[in-house]
Amino acid sequence: MIEISDLYKVYPDRRANSSPVEALRGIDLTVKRGEIFGVVGQSGAGKSTLIRCVNLLERPTSGSILVDGQDLAKLSDGGLRAARHGIGMIFQHFNLLASRTVQQNVEFGLEITGVPRAARRTRAAEILDLVGLADRASAFPSQLSGGQKQRVGIARALAGNPKVLLSDEATSSLDPETTDSILELVKDLNVQLGLTVLLITHEMEVVKRICHSAALLEAGRIVESGNIIDLLNTAGSKISHALFPLGESMGAQGNTVIEIMYAGQLAEEPIVAKLSREFGIDVNILGAAVEVVGGTRVGRMRLELPGNADRNSAPITRLRDSGLFVEVLSAGVLCAGSLSAEVREAGA
Repeated sequence: MIEISDLYKVYPDRRANSSPVEALRGIDLTVKRGEIFGVVGQSGAGKSTLIRCVNLLERPTSGSILVDGQDLAKLSDGGLRAARHGIGMIFQHFNLLASRTVQQNVEFGLEITGVPRAARRTRAAEILDLVGLADRASAFPSQLSGGQKQRVGIARALAGNPKVLLSDEATSSLDPETTDSILELVKDLNVQLGLTVLLITHEMEVVKRICHSAALLEAGRIVESGNIIDLLNTAGSKISHALFPLGESMGAQGNTVIEIMYAGQLAEEPIVAKLSREFGIDVNILGAAVEVVGGTRVGRMRLELPGNADRNSAPITRLRDSGLFVEVLSAGVLCAGSLSAEVREAGA
């Protein structure tokens, strides 16, 4: 649905003798039709620039952006305006018009595009009912809570019946309870309307709650990208460690420390008990977490096995044969736990 290839965005530095600023450097990204894709990264990594390039609010320096098969950078002004009808966008600070009612805010984009008044009213009423604000149509933004304002922003973005929804830190200014309700709404809309959603966030909880796929952006480059479950089963994945932070405990010297990932039915299995019974070893749990990620129950566990890796080859093989992803942590990855903090702090 969204295909980004070799995307660069360079800003000239107006200061004397200063180099241009490369905000995006060779971005390659694919968002499949109907999925929710999250982009995470530290402040200044280029997240907002990336999402604004998708609908050409920022025009790329080079590269291509295809949305539903159209290369937006090659369209005429009129063609771009027409293409943007299929792309809705919600913002961190709502961007509502204070002098207009909720219904009038939702109708605003339709009004600009020349939709007749009766049709505007009908569509606004439909979409406000969909986001749970049918009874607030005549209210003004100043009379709404933060969560209600964001629901109006979502309704406005959906008024033109877009195929793609872009979200620019849409929950970062909301309290946790309101964030949960907005995330549930986005997830429901994704299913009900078949929306393709591209969101940027610095909150790993957002990725954990609703995203099917994710990418990590660092200094204008994508350093990691893929399906969430696949990333959880990738050795050394920064996103995986950030989603399931287990601390930095690495056990006693001379023992073997492993991390295992499990999903679906395997998350219900008594893994440690079975391992101890079958091999007669004392297994020490150094850290564990079980969550629902992308609708799938997933867990990550760090275990300490007595003795070196050679001595534990049989139990490790058994775990892998059981369908578990197993990573043996060596001295080269003793800092794996700290990667979680690095990504969790993104945007702070």
